[in-house]
Amino acid sequence: MSDLLEQADRILESAKGSDQIEIYLSRGVDTEVRAYEGEIEQLSTAASAGIGIRVLRDGESGAKVGTAWAGSLDPSAIEDALREARDNVRFATEDEFVAFALPDGVTPATLTLTDRSVTTTPLDDKIAMAIDLERIVRSGDPRIRQVESADYSDYVAEAAIVSTLGVRATYARSGAYVSVEAIASDGTNDQTGWGLSAGRAPGELDIDKAAHDALSRATRMLGAVKPASMKCTAVFDPRSAATLLAIIGGSLSGEAVVRGRSFFANRIGEDVAATSFTLVDDPTDPRHFSASVFDGEGLACRKNVMIENGQLKSFVYDTVSARRAGTSSTGSAVRGGIAGSPSAGCRALHLLPGELTQAEIFERVGNGVFVVSLTGVHSGVNPVSGDFSVGITGLMIRDGQLCEPVREITVASTLQRMLLDISYVGADVEWLPGSAAGQSLAIEGISVSGS
Repeated sequence: MSDLLEQADRILESAKGSDQIEIYLSRGVDTEVRAYEGEIEQLSTAASAGIGIRVLRDGESGAKVGTAWAGSLDPSAIEDALREARDNVRFATEDEFVAFALPDGVTPATLTLTDRSVTTTPLDDKIAMAIDLERIVRSGDPRIRQVESADYSDYVAEAAIVSTLGVRATYARSGAYVSVEAIASDGTNDQTGWGLSAGRAPGELDIDKAAHDALSRATRMLGAVKPASMKCTAVFDPRSAATLLAIIGGSLSGEAVVRGRSFFANRIGEDVAATSFTLVDDPTDPRHFSASVFDGEGLACRKNVMIENGQLKSFVYDTVSARRAGTSSTGSAVRGGIAGSPSAGCRALHLLPGELTQAEIFERVGNGVFVVSLTGVHSGVNPVSGDFSVGITGLMIRDGQLCEPVREITVASTLQRMLLDISYVGADVEWLPGSAAGQSLAIEGISVSGS
C-alpha cells in the first residue's frame, strides 16, 4: 500500500466528526532544463507536496461544501487547512445535488504508468539532451536563424484520495518530454516551427525526431502567402486534430450539458458525425499520457464510448453532474490539483484509427488545405452554438501533393457541420500530452477566408 494512502488514512481518522470529509494528497518531483547557444539557460529540480480538503455538511434543502488546501504536508498546515475547510462550509450555498462520491464497485484497471528511471537518470544526461537538441536544430539548416527554446522536462506525480464514504484510491504517473522551437528566415520573412518527443521516461525520447519536426515545420512555411478565399477540404495534421478533439471533448462533459453549455445537449442517439468517426475517452489505455487508474474523486477510471460510428452515445460525468442529470458517475472527475474541486471532463480522448496514411489521404482529397497550426481557438470557437472560426497556417494540397505554404487565413464552419463532413480518419495516431491524441483528419466544405 502506498505510504501516501496510509498518510491520508491517518489524517481522515483524526479528522472524523459529524461532517463528511474528503482528503486529497499529492506529491511530485519535476525537472526543467532549457538550453541556449550550447549552455544551460535555466535549470530547476523541485519537489512538491500538498493537501486538499473538502468538508460536506447537510442542510435543510441540500448539502454544502467547504474547501481548503495547503502546499505542505506538515501537521500544522494540515490542521489549519482542516479548520479552514470546516469554517468555509458556513459560507457555501446549499445545493440538492452536491455529494461526495460513493464507491461503485467498478474494478480498477491494472496499469503501470510510472518509470523509476525518471528519477534515477543522472541530471547531466538530462542537461545533455536539451543541449544536444538545441545544437542539432541550430546546425540542421542554414535558414535557421534562431532557436527560441530547447527544453527537457520530466515529472513523477502521485496522489491519494480517501473519504468518510469509503473511497480509498491512489495513483501515480510519470512523464518526460523534449521540445524545441526554431525560427527560420529566408531574408524577407520569418517562420516558427515546434518539435516534440514525449514518453514515460527519458529513454523513450527521440531527440532527432523532435529536431526534424521543428526544422521541417519552420522551413516549409517560408514564403507563405495569403491565398484566395475558397471552400475546400481541410486536412488537419495530428496536432491540430488533437486540439479539435479536445474542444469537442469539452462539449461532451456532463457538466457542460446539464448547464446548457454544449451543442450536444439533448442529442443522445442522434447521428452527430460521419460513420467513420468513433470517439472514446479511455484513461485505462496506457498509451495515453493522461491515463489513470482512478479519477479525481477516487472512482475507478473506465472506457467511455462517446460517439460510435457517428452516433452520440454518452457524456462523461462526475458525481455532482451525474446527480443533476439523473444518472451515475462515469468515473470521469478531473481536478486541477490540491486547490481544485472535481468536475466532469474527458481525460484521454482518441479516435479509432482509419486505414489511410496521411499521404494516402492527400491523394484521396486531391485539392485542399493542410492545417498545421491553429490560432485564436479560445476566442474563435463557441462550445454552445458550435460556431468555429480560427486562424490557421498550413500548406495547399494540389493534385494530392503538398505545395505552397499559406498563412493569415481563417477557416470557418460549425462543429456540428464539421463532424458530419469528416471524409477520412487517418491511421497515423500520435499520442500527445494533453486530453486528446491526434491523427490526420479530413473535413469537407470548410470555408477559407483569404485575399
